[in-house]
Amino acid sequence: MQVIQLMYPHHIHADEVSGPYSLALGFFDGVHRGHQKVINAAKEIAQQTNTKLAVMTFDPHPSLVLGGRKEAIFYITPLQQKIEILENLGVDTLFVVRFTSDFAKLSPEDFVQLFVRDLHVQHVTAGFDYTFGSRGCGNMDVMKQLCGTEISVKVVEKLEDGDDKVSSTRIRGLLKDGNIEEVQTLLGRPYQTPGVVVHGDKRGRQIGFPTANVQVPEGTFIPANGVYVVKIRVQDEWYEGMCNIGFKPTFKNPDEKLLTIEVNIFDFDRNIYGEEVAIDWYKRLRDEQRFNGIDALIAQLQADKEHCVAYFDAQK
Repeated sequence: MQVIQLMYPHHIHADEVSGPYSLALGFFDGVHRGHQKVINAAKEIAQQTNTKLAVMTFDPHPSLVLGGRKEAIFYITPLQQKIEILENLGVDTLFVVRFTSDFAKLSPEDFVQLFVRDLHVQHVTAGFDYTFGSRGCGNMDVMKQLCGTEISVKVVEKLEDGDDKVSSTRIRGLLKDGNIEEVQTLLGRPYQTPGVVVHGDKRGRQIGFPTANVQVPEGTFIPANGVYVVKIRVQDEWYEGMCNIGFKPTFKNPDEKLLTIEVNIFDFDRNIYGEEVAIDWYKRLRDEQRFNGIDALIAQLQADKEHCVAYFDAQK
């Protein structure tokens, strides 16, 4: 997949942009099943018209530039992970547009000229609620008017699961609650967080449950505190395990407020400090809790491990 970084104002190089394209438009945080519906619709048009499948996304999140959002922005899929997922979906070209204050001021007319027509786009596909241009004043009806007869426009209706639409907002709420199984349903795959293995306090090793302390990139959405059934990718191999997110209340230092993500990898005994890893999240087992002594903690960890093993055995 070709990845092309664009800014406004941008200078398009003929050797980079080699359409014509069937373009899917959106921020696509999570690349969930609703997003996949949009991308697959653009893919179908690309196959029918012998054009390249392209996706246009934006970085960073518009809220970081536009303001008006009190809480910090956490991504379901950081940009690099989004790139990997889109490549696996068969996207030929990914346009990553730098979202800046100047870009945010573009009129809908200028957006279509610079980021659709000038990129040799022949077909545009987006969700029913996609907006563009200054203050989001352009909707898909405006897109159709501006594209005229030369560029076809397809609007994809919302995808519902249960009583609500599949959306990034819904997934963030489920992650806050630790409802990983429903998140997996909406994504169409396990929720995944990338990270790097760093040194911890090594207390797990002392009680027979050594853990890999995983530091995730800033801005990654971390599920609710607790114990989870997970798999972890180490050097392109996947291993079953269990993960604790929290402040380790059993051994807690009152002055330490650092959240930790610690994975006990089953049947694994290697030094992997500094390795880039990925965690796939499958099920939340319980809240984090304080124990009355080491023996009670060890007994609970053994029970947690047995639950994890049973979960994976049932999937085989």
